[in-house]
Amino acid sequence: MRSGNRGAAMADRATLRKDVGQLLVVGLESLALTGSERAWLRLLQPAGVILFRRNIEAASQTVDLLRQATEAAGAPLLRCVDLEGGLVDRFRDLIAPMPSAASVAATGKAALYRKHGALIGRSTRRLGLNITFAPVIDLALPVSKDVMRTRVVSDNPAEVVRYARSFLAGLQGERVLGCLKHFPGLGGGTLDSHHATPVIERTAKELYEADLLPYRELAPAAPMVMVSHASYPQASRDPNPASISRYWITDMLRKRIGYRGLIISDDMEMGGILTQTSIEDASIAAIAAGTDLIEICKDPALVLAAYEALLTRAEKSSAFRRRVETAARKVRSHKQRLLDRRPLRTPSTAEIENLRRETLAFRATVEKSS
Repeated sequence: MRSGNRGAAMADRATLRKDVGQLLVVGLESLALTGSERAWLRLLQPAGVILFRRNIEAASQTVDLLRQATEAAGAPLLRCVDLEGGLVDRFRDLIAPMPSAASVAATGKAALYRKHGALIGRSTRRLGLNITFAPVIDLALPVSKDVMRTRVVSDNPAEVVRYARSFLAGLQGERVLGCLKHFPGLGGGTLDSHHATPVIERTAKELYEADLLPYRELAPAAPMVMVSHASYPQASRDPNPASISRYWITDMLRKRIGYRGLIISDDMEMGGILTQTSIEDASIAAIAAGTDLIEICKDPALVLAAYEALLTRAEKSSAFRRRVETAARKVRSHKQRLLDRRPLRTPSTAEIENLRRETLAFRATVEKSS
């Protein structure tokens, strides 16, 4: 191969590597970057990172970890956290326990719904993050009560919309992005998708008129939608989990509902998907089905396996490469347009104390009002 052709091929592969990296949101091991994490973040250049309680001890440490990750990745990151309040609250030890969505919704007051979003947004932003994977808009159906518990707000789709619309407005006011989850709905499930694949026996009509109504109503206002690892055999000819289903991701969410924001998988390390297929095949299937971002929350071996599988498939298939390029372009465009690009700033002790007082006062108001 001539040197010019060889150089062009190398540049082409470098571009493809960067595109594949933009499809990944990855977890980190601990409170600070390890040497190996620094190395693979520099290699992969992922679109984002997600923090859990294992990564959060103090405000200065959390912001420093995010700063280290951004420097290693070499570009602005989607800096994500699961902060719904109640059962899913990564800041409870650092700030104070945030009220659950169910308890806030029980007040019936839209002003408190918005305050819930604003306070979660403020906490998220103060700690250097820019996305919270909330609100949950699954229906609070009796069959899923033991699984979803206080994460869901109502069995009435209109009430779910009312809560989520105000919550998202509260987040937006704090310059934090939200994420609707778990499309197309876990309200009819009896299993926890962290451990197994829920098989939800709701009809296409039930799902479209009830479970999907919040997505249909909120799609224009939602920066991101997360797809579940549940299967819906009565509603679709595709028996696969929704997270790897073209029917649910492209045909329903993109085309029929008309959603134009970012689509992200639920954590690809969950039993709901890895009991069905390998991380390599799941990652390829998710992107091929229309997903923009794959979330892999803990194991670096799985992150690297997914990355290499996506890269290899894109090198072998021109159609898959075009899909990768389209998703990467969409991710970059949304990052450029939506993220607050100001430098990370470590909050003062007084700011964290103020957040603690605000959260406790809000919690007392919610308890009094519900």
